[in-house]
Amino acid sequence: MELQFLGTSSGTPSRARNVSGLALRATGSKHWYLVDCGEGTQHRILRTNFSPISLRAIFITHIHGDHCYGLPGLLASAGLLNRAEPLLIAGPPAVERFVRGVMDSTELRLPYQVEFSAVEPGWSLATLPDFRIEAAELSHRVPSFAFSFVEKSVERRLDIARLERDGIASGPGWGQLQRGEDIALPDCRVARSADYLLPGRRQRKVIVAGDNDTPSLLAAQARDAHVLVHEATYTEEVLQKVGPGPQHSSARATAAFAEEAGIPNLILTHFSPRYQQQGNGGATMADIEAEARFAYSGNLFLASDLQRYTLDRQGKLAALPLPNGA
Repeated sequence: MELQFLGTSSGTPSRARNVSGLALRATGSKHWYLVDCGEGTQHRILRTNFSPISLRAIFITHIHGDHCYGLPGLLASAGLLNRAEPLLIAGPPAVERFVRGVMDSTELRLPYQVEFSAVEPGWSLATLPDFRIEAAELSHRVPSFAFSFVEKSVERRLDIARLERDGIASGPGWGQLQRGEDIALPDCRVARSADYLLPGRRQRKVIVAGDNDTPSLLAAQARDAHVLVHEATYTEEVLQKVGPGPQHSSARATAAFAEEAGIPNLILTHFSPRYQQQGNGGATMADIEAEARFAYSGNLFLASDLQRYTLDRQGKLAALPLPNGA
């Protein structure tokens, strides 16, 4: 699985960070998926290997502008590129009202169909080719959700020892068995695929959360998750000064939850623009990292725009080199 961040700032963009957007793609898939679409997301897409033509679905965690103001422009550009396939947009009901309102007021006519799915507590989706998606309700000033992406298909290896023991010679039939097909043998026996496939590995699961001041709301979803992508808008000290009104999480709170839940890989994102990469006596990203590392012993990453990650079949997350010019 591949993840690439298109924006990692909260509220407003900065010189180094755009507002929220994250691309996901299953290994070998021709489609990709977008979680949140802040203003300027399509500009970030131009600097990746993703295309609006192959975008299969968009998931909006909540209606705040830094997570959805880029939708109309992306939809319009996809139309100008002659996209023809339908595009699914899933999010709280307000997302459809927003998109339809902009389309109506600007007389936006698209050459493809936009399908909407209203995300509410208990929502799930199993019709997409690569992932089964489930939503979990979060705590924010407006309805906000986390989306869990669980891969649908898991490759299974053949039990070579049993094949040889049963006298089934290597050949095209082995490939059929691995694809789940039963085969007829020369001696009139039928070899059932299920009898010759070893148990598959655990399905990989990635949770991408919207804005949320209570990470523990994800406890049930986190039990079998390999990766959690969650906001860390502030350090705990700044959060206490800001107060509960914005309803965001601190790096400490998010990291402590991930540690308690046993999530092996944690990516923090959605940072307040006050945190600079290099500081002159002010708040820096090092403050976020130090606070998170104090509470979390797993594989920790602080997302940056255009950073790519891969999740291997064993559930290990690794950062890939940034693209040229990033």
